Amino acid sequence: MKALMVSLNSIDKVKAFCNEIAKFDAEFDLISGRYVIDAKSIMGIFSLDISKPIELNIHADDKDLADILAAIKPYVVE
Repeated sequence: MKALMVSLNSIDKVKAFCNEIAKFDAEFDLISGRYVIDAKSIMGIFSLDISKPIELNIHADDKDLADILAAIKPYVVE
């Protein structure tokens, strides 16, 4: 599992993010406070406070992780 923070502070970013991670056969969870939602769910993301960075947990094999991290790099907050 890999945990990192992502910024999805606009509708366009949410749609693009969902399209990127939908390409992968892995589990993605977004955590905001006590809420944990499936990151592939656009409606779920909009139920969170997207005005601030959100924690993303990636449950993927090591061989897929590099490709996933490259695909979501524009959304990652350092």
